[in-house]
Amino acid sequence: MHWRTLDGSKPLIIAHRGASGPRPEHTLEGYALALEQGADVIEPDLVPSADGVLFARHDEGLARSTDIAERSVFSARKRGGDWRSDALVASEIDTLRAIQPDPGRSPEFDGRFAVPRWQSVMEWAANAARSRGAPVILYPELKRPAAFAAHGVDPVRCFIDSVAGLPAGVQVWVQCFEAEALRRVHEATGLPCCLGIDASADWPALIREHGSWLSSLGVKKSLLHGATGSEASLVDVAHTAGLRVDAWTYRDDRVGAGYDSVQDELRDALTAGVDGLFCDFPATGLAVRDSLV
Repeated sequence: MHWRTLDGSKPLIIAHRGASGPRPEHTLEGYALALEQGADVIEPDLVPSADGVLFARHDEGLARSTDIAERSVFSARKRGGDWRSDALVASEIDTLRAIQPDPGRSPEFDGRFAVPRWQSVMEWAANAARSRGAPVILYPELKRPAAFAAHGVDPVRCFIDSVAGLPAGVQVWVQCFEAEALRRVHEATGLPCCLGIDASADWPALIREHGSWLSSLGVKKSLLHGATGSEASLVDVAHTAGLRVDAWTYRDDRVGAGYDSVQDELRDALTAGVDGLFCDFPATGLAVRDSLV
């Protein structure tokens, strides 16, 4: 197949929060399964502890994806129905275990896996790169940095410090929905940066404003076929600006509106020219992509 990606190479399958369909999200075991299945990129989300240690979690609160609610030692620390990551120090988060946050998915592995620090994720990736003789690409997203900074912990500074010396074999690309925070990362590290774009965003304006320093856009999948007021699609406009387009999120158990199956949805995105697909079930994304080669 002739791929319509930015550089003509096959699109990348990005393990969204690891293999987060069959395993609890953001665990080393889920990341390892995604690599075993053939995923091209691993995506950790990052949030800080009270003492400035970054952990791989999606939410500001820990209730959804960890067993903290079962830990009586933390019961008095609950605020607004949850426990913020930046209300606990790193050694406390280290005691927690991951659970499957999606009620439609198997809880078989609940309580078995640790909540990994970002440093541990990088060390795991370095070991995996040595074992397989090929680099491992990590694609972390900084979650709500302005909100965390307002609470007294600056996750952007924490991240910049954390990547001052990357382990051999580990490549890092960075995502964030906040352009100002992402620009700080870019200026301090020179790492490839991806601006997250939701369905309501004025993406043509964002490309004009930030396209000169960005490497890619992380876009809600509904934007791939949305109207722009012109003939050009988001993918075409982004590619003309020299930007990759990575679309989110493809889930076997939550098929997008208008599609009979996730396979149809994936094929549609792949033929639209996307450069990467964020998949909860990376094995499915890989199977569909490989069927088009």
